[in-house]
Amino acid sequence: MADQTGSGQDEKQKVALSQAAQYLLDECRMVLPGIQALFGFQLIVVFNPGFDQKLSTVEQSLHLTAIALVAIAIAIIMTPAAYHRQTSPREVTHDFIELSTRLLLWSMFPLAVGISLDLYLIGRIIIGGVGGAWLCAGVLAIYVILWLLVPRISSIRRLLRLSK
Repeated sequence: MADQTGSGQDEKQKVALSQAAQYLLDECRMVLPGIQALFGFQLIVVFNPGFDQKLSTVEQSLHLTAIALVAIAIAIIMTPAAYHRQTSPREVTHDFIELSTRLLLWSMFPLAVGISLDLYLIGRIIIGGVGGAWLCAGVLAIYVILWLLVPRISSIRRLLRLSK
């Protein structure tokens, strides 16, 4: 259905539950390989000779925290497939779409924090502690803006146009 002004900017099309599930699972599949590659690199770093020489015990703990957060993101993003296989493998429900959408969005938080923590550590080694902290904060801010604020701003704009 198109918006009332006919401009086409807010044109929407309803999709069947099966198609919505396909889109959702495709989105999960798109994110997962990147997260898994990051996780692999995080694990490899620990076994490099310079790991214990360049990072203090606290920083090594930060890296472990980052690894744990990425592992949590992986678990969350893989949950829709496991949930669907066990609860209703031959059907798609509205509840499945809602739950899976929330899980996909929830996975972004530990992923963003995990990446930011590792960027802090890399930045600390290359440009120093203050530079690493700024890098960490800047990247985390970009994630918050792109993943949380931009979608909400778009929703608010749509609501404001509809209320006119």
